[in-house]
Amino acid sequence: MKPDNSFQFITSPHLAGVTLLHATMSDFSYDKHAHEEYAIGVTLKGRQDFFCQRAFHRSPPGGVLVFNPEDVHDGCSGDVQELEYRMFYVHPEVLIPQFRALGVRQGLLPRISDTLLDDMVLRQQALMLSILMENPATTHIELESGLFQLSHSLVRRSGQFNEPPPANRTDTLLLLAKEYIHAHLSQDISIDDIACAATMSKYHFIRLFRSQFGITPHQYVINCRINHARKALETGEAVTEVAVGCGFSDISHLNRRFKRSYGMTPKQYQLQISR
Repeated sequence: MKPDNSFQFITSPHLAGVTLLHATMSDFSYDKHAHEEYAIGVTLKGRQDFFCQRAFHRSPPGGVLVFNPEDVHDGCSGDVQELEYRMFYVHPEVLIPQFRALGVRQGLLPRISDTLLDDMVLRQQALMLSILMENPATTHIELESGLFQLSHSLVRRSGQFNEPPPANRTDTLLLLAKEYIHAHLSQDISIDDIACAATMSKYHFIRLFRSQFGITPHQYVINCRINHARKALETGEAVTEVAVGCGFSDISHLNRRFKRSYGMTPKQYQLQISR
């Protein structure tokens, strides 16, 4: 039987500068090369053998790989079992606003010293973002939220995370941002849209919002949509109409988010409170 080598690249119009690779390999080997992007990957099946940062590594299933921009590396399947993995390529320019919002000083880029990691949080974030990117119905704000969480882990691993001090007053511009969010919950809004409504730069807005309210604007939008959905469900509104009216792409999108907050599907919740 001929060995199977498959490489599928996926992009999203909502995340410029971000590419997802879903690869399966049996007898293919990468030459030594380097990317101008950050590369964050997860080994799903088999074993991934590679050289990077002057050391040889073996990534088992669940292993997380992180290549900094310009890190020279190669790669191949290191086992008789077929290798399967997902890898994100994210250009630094895309991440700079998010790095700044997380306290990384201007002119610096986080650098991860360990190439092969056993990091459950980063693993889950990468896999969740890959699921979101593979679903064309995923909303703009969910993709941005997934990328922000990935950025947070990169900054955390680099040791450059700098938590801003809590704000001692509510900024009027942030209240404008909140008003904009509530007025446009049913629309596929982005962080750029909200920051523009607050007349702030994107990274300054994210940092100030997180400092003031203890939650990122991405998380706040999703939380508002879930709360709005719960109220609509309590009035007996059909789940399909609730999903559309609250800015979710479809019922499965609403189901996934709602269950993560309430431990049950919207329909199950609606049946319980109507007894």
